[in-house]
Amino acid sequence: MSHLIQKFEEYSGWRASVVEALTRYQDWISAAGLSDAACEQRLVQLKARLADDKLSIAFVAEFSRGKSELINAIFFADYGQRILPSSAGRTTMCPTELLYDETFPPCIRLLPIETRAEAMSTSDLKEQRQVWTVLPLDVQSGEGMLEAFRQVSLSKRVSIDEAKRYGLYDENDPEQQQAVGADGMVEISQWRHAIINFPHPLLKQGLVIIDTPGLNAIGTEPELTLNLIPNAHAVLFILAADTGVTRSDIDVWRNHIGNGDGRLAVLNKIDSMWDELRSPEEIEQQIARQVTSVAQILDVPEQQVFPVSAQKGLVGKINRDAPLLAKSRLLKLEQALSQELLPARQSIIRSQLSSEVRELTAARQTMLASRTRNVVEQLIELKSLRGKNQNVIAHMMKRIDVEKREFDASLVKLQGTRSVFAKLSADVYASLGIGVLKQEVRKAAEAMEKSMFSAGFRDAVKGFFNASRDNLWQSGHKIDEVAEMMTVMYRKFSAEHGLVLTTPMPFSLKKYRDELNHIEAIYHKQFGATALLSTHQAVLMRKFFESIATRVKHCFLQANRDVEAWFKVVMAPLDAQIREHKLQLKQRQKSVERIFEATDSLEEKIASFEQMQAELDAQMRALYSLEAELMTAIAADQPSLKAA
Repeated sequence: MSHLIQKFEEYSGWRASVVEALTRYQDWISAAGLSDAACEQRLVQLKARLADDKLSIAFVAEFSRGKSELINAIFFADYGQRILPSSAGRTTMCPTELLYDETFPPCIRLLPIETRAEAMSTSDLKEQRQVWTVLPLDVQSGEGMLEAFRQVSLSKRVSIDEAKRYGLYDENDPEQQQAVGADGMVEISQWRHAIINFPHPLLKQGLVIIDTPGLNAIGTEPELTLNLIPNAHAVLFILAADTGVTRSDIDVWRNHIGNGDGRLAVLNKIDSMWDELRSPEEIEQQIARQVTSVAQILDVPEQQVFPVSAQKGLVGKINRDAPLLAKSRLLKLEQALSQELLPARQSIIRSQLSSEVRELTAARQTMLASRTRNVVEQLIELKSLRGKNQNVIAHMMKRIDVEKREFDASLVKLQGTRSVFAKLSADVYASLGIGVLKQEVRKAAEAMEKSMFSAGFRDAVKGFFNASRDNLWQSGHKIDEVAEMMTVMYRKFSAEHGLVLTTPMPFSLKKYRDELNHIEAIYHKQFGATALLSTHQAVLMRKFFESIATRVKHCFLQANRDVEAWFKVVMAPLDAQIREHKLQLKQRQKSVERIFEATDSLEEKIASFEQMQAELDAQMRALYSLEAELMTAIAADQPSLKAA
């Protein structure tokens, strides 16, 4: 088993253990009556986030750099043959995602290239099953899978006008002019995008492999530039050892990948340097010089450049040739990938989980502490009645009645606060709603249609980003008003009625503003220097704007979901405390009434409340134990988890 596969299995095991701990905690607080709708919703969301957690690795390279061979060597060697087509020339003609979605049977979904003529991004089209061509995948047959995967490399010849309509031909590009055949036709991919749904063990555990076409496609397919590559947890930039870094390599690295976490350069085909007329030391020195050169050009540490031979590594794995596998240096890349990718991803997930679980557990502790406090107060009241006459008991009944009326009066005032809460909530959605965003998209698209010059295009896109940013700011301001109002209400109920309420859970739209800025930065990288638009560039910019709009829409949709969840959660602690307090007042009233009617039941009530106090103390200990167990599961590292 490779180091990478082992780490993936350990990471998957960690997620499963956290889900189990969350389920035990959820079941216990539900049985103890400490849960509510908002709490249930958050726990379901936490478990769904762990279940749906994906780890994506993008492979980026010019054609003939051995990209598909490297994917075969790292992930599919256990099949005893190549799964992805790998041969001289271009084998990947369109962006390809390898993943596993249990809602689909094993298959290859192919998006026709003709959809590039439509005003819809690939992300939007993923939701429309009818536009995809679906081919079944026989996972029991290696040859059958290889044949099915060859669909990804299919191309077709079309007229120049048709290629322009798809944004795939630039009349100002000399290389594309040379590619025009004697019949006036050009070769393009038959497919725009491919999704391979494959029940590979790693894919089942949430790995997503992104195989990209040649570097020229990076600049023409918005899905790659705006979504797949920037959001990948690791990007492997594959270069050829015999050619080093070309000019197009440098452009793609600087504009679309860049130095950062999870960005690795792979110097493939080092076997081309294996020369029997040279000593091993000379070969090693030559490879080291090439690594140094690549590191300097890409401005990365040499430790981030990995010389490998994907082809020899694949052969070594299939033939169980350990010396050849070691010589290929593939295992060093796999080890680095697992050390870069998985711990970083686990750290992010762990941090998010810890924060949310702490908020959840604090609310459960508060609720249980409130129950305990109320029982203790009633117990003190009841003990104080020993030996007292009925006048004293009647006076106590009146006092409870006054408390109840005062609390009911506060609840009437709270209804007014709820009305303000509802109005502010509506104001948030007035600027955050998808309908408002669609209007801005339509406005920008119409402005772009009226202009062929870069200034008009840029102004339209700039206006779109400014309007979207302003809407986020307006919504954020309203959310701050809601938070301030709820803080005042929490303090009021705590002071007037002795409720145990902490400050409401904070919420901010900052991460969505940051996401919007990030999308805009990608756009500026792509088109910031464009002076005058050719027909090709105009089509391309429109395609990019469609993808920009889709990504911003997804950003707003997620913001809407998070705001909605926060609105439910921010009121939950107060609502829970109100329910508890009303119940306790009612129980106190009934207890004193029964004692007023039959004083001989006083000792029985005292004994009953002492028993309740003991049970609540036991519940608190059990709650602390479950919470400690949950936090231990979240904090566990992979090796200790495996040992356990």
